[in-house]
Amino acid sequence: MFKHLFLTKFKNMSLIDKLEWRYATKKFDSAKKLSAEQLENLLAAVRLSPSSFGLQSYKILVVENPEIREKLREAAHGQAQLTDASQVIIFASKTEIDEDLVKKYVANIAKTRKIGLEHLHTYQQYMVGTVNNLSEDQKIAWSHKQAYIALGVLLTAAADLGIDACPMEGFQAGKFDEILGLKELGLTTSVIAPIGFRSAEDDYSKLAKVRTETDELFIHI
Repeated sequence: MFKHLFLTKFKNMSLIDKLEWRYATKKFDSAKKLSAEQLENLLAAVRLSPSSFGLQSYKILVVENPEIREKLREAAHGQAQLTDASQVIIFASKTEIDEDLVKKYVANIAKTRKIGLEHLHTYQQYMVGTVNNLSEDQKIAWSHKQAYIALGVLLTAAADLGIDACPMEGFQAGKFDEILGLKELGLTTSVIAPIGFRSAEDDYSKLAKVRTETDELFIHI
């Protein structure tokens, strides 16, 4: 009965109220798991994330395997979220950002919008020129930024769906790459976010949210 009342109240909350409700969850309830529908809806939202040119130069791993998660926890300074959460979402940037990636994307545009490739030639050349003007380090840095945009969408969508999440940078990216075999896939870890449901014992969930005051944060020109 209580759960039903909470879900009804939560559904009627505004997005701002839901963003007030969310926090970087430190302690997950390991007994609570996302339903298949909840996970599907969350991933569907993340799939719609914006990115530069729309290239989405990353992959998103959904890690559930307990043995792998134990290893990831060790590479994340022992943080319990890695093993207690329902899933661990890993955003991994592509390490090969080149003309082939652009061509694949343009082919997808043509297929999705049912237009000829010849109509996209100028756009394709512009993207290729932009990518080719970047050094390898700049490409990776740029790709990491795109992954962070997707992370922002995940956090917002999770809040809207009543799912808890914890964005995390406190991990050894090289170790994650090794554990997950990302190098062989042409990927490298950008950022991670365990998802699930908060534990009633997580005191952080009861703390007031601290943010910069509106008049200090925003500059209107």
